[in-house]
Amino acid sequence: MYRTINLDQTGSARDQVKRTSCRRIAMGIVVLSAATVCLLAAADVPSTAGIVKAASDYRMGPEDVIDVFVWKEPDLSTSVVVRPDGKISLPLANELDASGKTALELQADITERLKLYITRPIVSVMVKQINSLKVSVLGEVRKPDVYRIKNRVTVLDAIAMAGGFTDLARANRVIVIRTTAAGPQRFRIDVKQTVGDSGALPFYLQPQDTVYVEGR
Repeated sequence: MYRTINLDQTGSARDQVKRTSCRRIAMGIVVLSAATVCLLAAADVPSTAGIVKAASDYRMGPEDVIDVFVWKEPDLSTSVVVRPDGKISLPLANELDASGKTALELQADITERLKLYITRPIVSVMVKQINSLKVSVLGEVRKPDVYRIKNRVTVLDAIAMAGGFTDLARANRVIVIRTTAAGPQRFRIDVKQTVGDSGALPFYLQPQDTVYVEGR
């Protein structure tokens, strides 16, 4: 006994199968997309939140380039470079200390100065270029020079950047010279002892520090 097949019903069945397949594919794509988002969220991707926080906490130093914008005052808006003495010069505001301050702190100082001449000045300060993050490594090292740094570095890191000690270097007589508001400070570091003592704390450098390795 043969079964009679209605062509219209077959076409409808095929369409239904196609629609079901499309729905399954679409659902699969959604599931894959959701999984991809979850994987990206869980991946070790650098977050911009830390970068923004670091930028807001950054304290300016010599040779940094700063953009100063005063709303509706184009003659007062300018770009300036922090001088070696840590100061900047601005129209009307004259000289201000910039070194060691954050952008927000400098912005507040400029605003106070301009209040003498402008009613309710609106000031914005942005660090355009960071050029002050560097240390000098001099004396008995193979490549004495000024080195830019991006992260915290120790005395050992700085000496390594300079190619290491020469044959005449005295590893127990390394001097770190640091400029502070109270004047220059000198720290004597015994690198030989630091390397030999596993419990010794590393000596971290600050921007603008000078490392001098004495010789025999």
